[in-house]
Amino acid sequence: MNLTQNMYRMERWSDTHHPLWLDFIRVGLGVFLFIKGVMFIQDTEALMSILQKSEFPWVSVGLAHYVAMAHLAGGVLIAIGLITRAAILFQLPILIGAVFFINPDRGFYSENTELWSSIIVLLLLVFFLVFGSGRFSVDHLIREKKKDTVD
Repeated sequence: MNLTQNMYRMERWSDTHHPLWLDFIRVGLGVFLFIKGVMFIQDTEALMSILQKSEFPWVSVGLAHYVAMAHLAGGVLIAIGLITRAAILFQLPILIGAVFFINPDRGFYSENTELWSSIIVLLLLVFFLVFGSGRFSVDHLIREKKKDTVD
C-alpha cells in the first residue's frame, strides 16, 4: 500500500471514530494557539530579550517571525479544521522547543504553568496529527464534496 492509501484509510477510520467533543477540543486548541501568537507579538520586552541573548540576532528575528506566524495562521487553520495536519506540523517544532529547551529552565514544578500548558498543547497536537480534524471541519467538507463528485 502506498502512503496516499494509508492516509485515506486513516482518515476514514478517524471520521467514523471521532466523537463530537474532540472537535470542540480541536477548535479550542486552535484558538489557544492563535491567542498565544497574539500574545507573543504583543510582548515586545520578551522579544527584545530573546534578541539580546542570542549570538545570532538575525536567526532570532527569523525564529520570532516563524513562531508568531505559525501560531497565528496555524491556530486559525486548526480551529476551522483546514489542512489541519500541515498546520500541526508547523506547530510541532515550536512546542518541542518550548517543552524541552525553553520552559524547563524555570523548573519542573506545578507552578510552572507555561511548561505544563506547552506539554498539554504538544500532546494535543500529536493526537490531532494522528486522528485528523474530525467531522466538523473544512477538511471533512472538502473530502465529502470530492467524494460526491467522484461518485
